[in-house]
Amino acid sequence: MLQTSNLRLLFSPLKPFLPFSFSKPKPYSLFTIFSSSSSSSRRHPTTPSHQSRNFRSRSNSTFSRETNSKSRERDKGLPMEESGNETFGFNKRKAEGRDKSDKPKRNLQLKVRKLNPTNTISYLQILGTGMDTQDTSPSILFFFDKQRFIFNAGEGLQRFCTEHKIKLSKIGHVFLSRVCSETAGGIPGLLLTLAGMGEEGMSVNVWGPSDLQYLVDAMKSFIPHAAMVHTTSFGSDATAQLGASNFTDPINLVDNEVVKISAILLRPSCSEGSAGKPGDMSVIYLCELPDIVGKFDPEKAKALGLKPGPKYGELQSGKSVKSDHQNIVVHPSDVMGPSIPGPIVFLVDCPTESHMQELLSIQSLHSYYADYLVSSPENVKTVTCIIHLSPPSVISSPNYQNWMKNFGSAQHIMARHEMKNVEIPILKSSARIAARLNYLCPQFFPAPGFWSLKQVNSSKVDSSFSGKDCVSKFPESISAENLLKFTLRPHAHLGLDKSSIPSLMAPSAVIQELVTEIPEIVGAAQHVRQLLLGSAETKGDMTLVQDKYAVPSCLEDIRRDDLEIVLLGTGSSQPSKYRNVSSVYINLFSKGGLLLDCGEGTLGQLKRRFGVEGADLVVRNLKCIWISHIHADHHTGLARILALRRDLLKGVAHEPLAVIGPRQLKRFLDAYQRLEDLDMQFLDCRSTSLASWEASEGNSEYKHHSASGSPNNLEDVNKPAMNTESTLFARGSRMQSYWKRPGNPVDNAMNFAVLKGLKKVLNEAGLEALISFPVVHCPQAFGIVLKAAERINSVGKMIPGWKIGYSGDTRPCPELVEASRGATVLIHEATFEDDLVEEAVARNHSTTKEAIEVGDSAGVYRIILTHFSQRYPKIPVFDETHMHKTCIAFDMMSINIADLPVLPEVLPYLKLLFKNEMIVDELDDVADTVSEVS
Repeated sequence: MLQTSNLRLLFSPLKPFLPFSFSKPKPYSLFTIFSSSSSSSRRHPTTPSHQSRNFRSRSNSTFSRETNSKSRERDKGLPMEESGNETFGFNKRKAEGRDKSDKPKRNLQLKVRKLNPTNTISYLQILGTGMDTQDTSPSILFFFDKQRFIFNAGEGLQRFCTEHKIKLSKIGHVFLSRVCSETAGGIPGLLLTLAGMGEEGMSVNVWGPSDLQYLVDAMKSFIPHAAMVHTTSFGSDATAQLGASNFTDPINLVDNEVVKISAILLRPSCSEGSAGKPGDMSVIYLCELPDIVGKFDPEKAKALGLKPGPKYGELQSGKSVKSDHQNIVVHPSDVMGPSIPGPIVFLVDCPTESHMQELLSIQSLHSYYADYLVSSPENVKTVTCIIHLSPPSVISSPNYQNWMKNFGSAQHIMARHEMKNVEIPILKSSARIAARLNYLCPQFFPAPGFWSLKQVNSSKVDSSFSGKDCVSKFPESISAENLLKFTLRPHAHLGLDKSSIPSLMAPSAVIQELVTEIPEIVGAAQHVRQLLLGSAETKGDMTLVQDKYAVPSCLEDIRRDDLEIVLLGTGSSQPSKYRNVSSVYINLFSKGGLLLDCGEGTLGQLKRRFGVEGADLVVRNLKCIWISHIHADHHTGLARILALRRDLLKGVAHEPLAVIGPRQLKRFLDAYQRLEDLDMQFLDCRSTSLASWEASEGNSEYKHHSASGSPNNLEDVNKPAMNTESTLFARGSRMQSYWKRPGNPVDNAMNFAVLKGLKKVLNEAGLEALISFPVVHCPQAFGIVLKAAERINSVGKMIPGWKIGYSGDTRPCPELVEASRGATVLIHEATFEDDLVEEAVARNHSTTKEAIEVGDSAGVYRIILTHFSQRYPKIPVFDETHMHKTCIAFDMMSINIADLPVLPEVLPYLKLLFKNEMIVDELDDVADTVSEVS
């Protein structure tokens, strides 16, 4: 049970509070807020720090400009804090949501590109998002010389484009075949990335069925309006009521010199006569390129009495002219060869059998059928290629296959999930790093980074259709592979192009490359294995020779199936080649697990770590998901996880999943659930504060504490008094008043029944407490502490439970120190290297050294640093002298609680692995989002 007394003990001090200090200890003074406009000496100093010999310090022009800009803002009076003679600042206006630099741009640039009607190059290309993880819909790139179109934008699209050098800034239009988490999960990140490009920002046209408006309404809670002004939905409910003949007529979306794109709406047959429910609408996209004009014959022109000159050009442009020597009018058809019909491409998404019944009855498609040539040869339209986004269960049905036969010799590309694609990772760069890490230390990096068909041959995913049956019946059919192309122009090269398809990466080849590059890595891998073996052998005496700190009693007789911390995403802001955005999976093994933050692509990372079916089991057994704040890199993977869980538990008795987050997240989820049911129950982070738990227990001290002015009431009679008047959350401050406004669970006796249900779920997972507390980053930013229940060992001894703290995004702050006091593990953001402390202050993030100082002040046993700026593509810059209890996180790193004693000892070996790697700034690649596929 989550007893109040235990909650109070959770925050009991193990030692007197130690102030943050970079040198000698100073008198305790917590974060006095001041305005730094009077003197440059009062601005935050940048103190050079000792750099690791293997890594160079970086100076980047882009960030130099940003840092100078932030410095000027602070010169104008940007609020910061001071402790003693050292400055520990934070951007108060940013924390309160009043920083002008955070205001969205009002008018984002929508590029209008000059078109090239001749279009020397045009092709379709499969962007294999989700092909190796089966978690999201692939995207289709429609490439022209001066224009780019993308069909569907599932999670991971940004990261895929970064990996494969597709420049998102060149994308003019995004089309959605359906509006759901599977096809549109990457839209929020895409819009935010484009909005942040350059001085003015950029936007993109987004097209989708009428359901798109629900997604737009939901995104308003965290995406500026200017980024969404070019979103257009078609096929309104009013149009749907007009009847099938009007509803299924093509809707013209784009019509210019190079392509005409129209849409035919597809709804389930059961919804005929009604608009259907949101999320049911699907789309068939018709893409028609103009005819290629025939070759001009000058001999025919001369024979008709024309002189060489301007009239030749007029005839080639389609105009009739008068003959120079004969009394006749010369028409283009008199001197031009036969035109070559322009290619026609269909993209078909027919998600269910019910949609298929509607598909078979669409009259407007009949003019594209091969047998239409017999009855109306003058109006024939020959389809060149059809990309099928329909699921295998639909494609394999006799009715669908008969419908495919209507298109004669058209090339059919089956673009849904195929098990053969699982063995080839779409993100080769991160897979290569994962394989290297696995070789060096398989205990901390169990995910190999490569799938093997041996692992998935028994998989039941899409077992109803492997793709082979349909392909065998249609000689013109092929299963899609990552980066497969279909060339449309030049006409001489019309057809499939497999030259860009990546080959299978053999792990042995990656390891051989590593051994050749760093021969000493072989001995290092042996040393790591011996280190871990020695740790297991000495675990019983609770000490390690290398560790000068005593192992905490909670690790006594600890079992390997008690806890594992899996770092799914360790980068900040937006995905990069090597690091995905924030997510931590707390694996409690047979008792389920929790997700702390859920950035875009979290489901894909789970699939890479646990396998296709293993990840489904993880999602099915989730106890709750906790989100730290509303920034997109921490929550845009949430809808996809919830939707998958809903589908996995269909027909099984279960409770809605608890989602704990800031209040703005509820607005997003409430709006999104108009689109698709997420089967969840929301709790404000404030509802899981210490004061709220006490209130739910009916603690008699509650009334006293809730009036004390502290947002988390972390004070205890046994603790030294904290000077909360000097913190961001001081009594009477703007941020503290947030805790007192109407709707506050502390004041308004929140729905205790919801907390009671959460308490039951936590108890079943072996957890004694889940406590949220405010941190200094943006409005409604939180950290979290998890505390395991006590256990009894084999001889009847009571062993205390472990304690994990997670900072979310924050500046160093006393609330985090107090909440994390005595923790077994503190997972702390370390966005910036020590030399960029001004940047950290301006953006309310922490440097590596500051994060370690927080852990030291809180007396934690181990510190895991994460949330690194994407300017550090592979390994961040850090000072070795401070790393005695600290580890650097990597994507897919899995830390078993039994291995905590030896965790810091692995760091030097990780440095060896990356010793030849130059720290190359990827931020320009991410911001520009890389160069196009060629």
